[in-house]
Amino acid sequence: MKPEVAVPPPWEQLASWIAVVETGAVSAAARRAGLSQAGVSQHVRALEQRLGCELLDRGTRPARVTASGRRLYEHALDLLQRANEMDEGVRSLSRSTRSAVRVGCVDSFAATLGPSLVRGLFDRVQRLQLLSGLMPDLAQRFAERRLDLLIGTQDVAGQAGIDAQPLLAERFVLVLPRERGLRGATTLQALGATLPFFGYSMRSTIGAQVDAYVRRHDPGLTRRYEFDATDPLLGLVAAGLGFALTTPLCLWQSRHHAQAVQVLPLSTLKRDGEPYPLLERRFWLCNRAGELGRLPSETANLVRVAVRELKRALQPALGVEPAALVALHESRRNAG
Repeated sequence: MKPEVAVPPPWEQLASWIAVVETGAVSAAARRAGLSQAGVSQHVRALEQRLGCELLDRGTRPARVTASGRRLYEHALDLLQRANEMDEGVRSLSRSTRSAVRVGCVDSFAATLGPSLVRGLFDRVQRLQLLSGLMPDLAQRFAERRLDLLIGTQDVAGQAGIDAQPLLAERFVLVLPRERGLRGATTLQALGATLPFFGYSMRSTIGAQVDAYVRRHDPGLTRRYEFDATDPLLGLVAAGLGFALTTPLCLWQSRHHAQAVQVLPLSTLKRDGEPYPLLERRFWLCNRAGELGRLPSETANLVRVAVRELKRALQPALGVEPAALVALHESRRNAG
């Protein structure tokens, strides 16, 4: 008699469960998956019935993920990652490699997800140029056709003939000297009254994004210093000299400072009793429509796999919540 082979739950059920855990709500998971809330709820119930355990504690509001649910989430991520790797590995053997591809990306991406992307492109291109820098400079190079692919935080799909695919989203976090903490401060402005605020240069997209957020919610907060790069910024925070708003990728890029800083979600802060709203940056893969064949889609899949791998390391190493870094799966958009 042949031994029985364990068959995993259907992919769509696992994908729904991953979305529920990462977004924190069935409604948000439904929007991400392109399903109805009832459809996502049915997937969760089917998984619970199959596994014989509760994945959500529905006695709380909002419902919380149980220990069993967390374990399923980890295994589901691993299964989907292996499926993607299998798909990419098999398909790569049946294609001829391209001669040369020029890829531009912001520094935080190059330093964190860049190595995985380069490894994944080994069998797809004969020569790869990976250029990093500030987003405005990269966008200009792309517009001048000095880049074939652009991975950045600015959606340039509004330009005629440009395709764009969303890759990942990451939430900004508050970074403080570990030994200092908030000391009772509930707003950025209150925190800034006793500790200098360090920001990114306004030449960068991340700097402009943080500046707009601060002006909207704490217009009285002023930046004492600003930097083009994350490492000197976090170095000063680690030394106890100030605080900053940054992202999981930037933190991972300068993780040698991790033991000296405290990472908190922005929702830790409150104004008039309400948590501070989320601040998020998204990464896009942009290419000129009709060029490079399937390479843009293949590159996007490689990045999403790398995001899931990095996500597993972020929480234990930096204390970053799972929802702070999410791979995005949406169809390609063409601007015309």
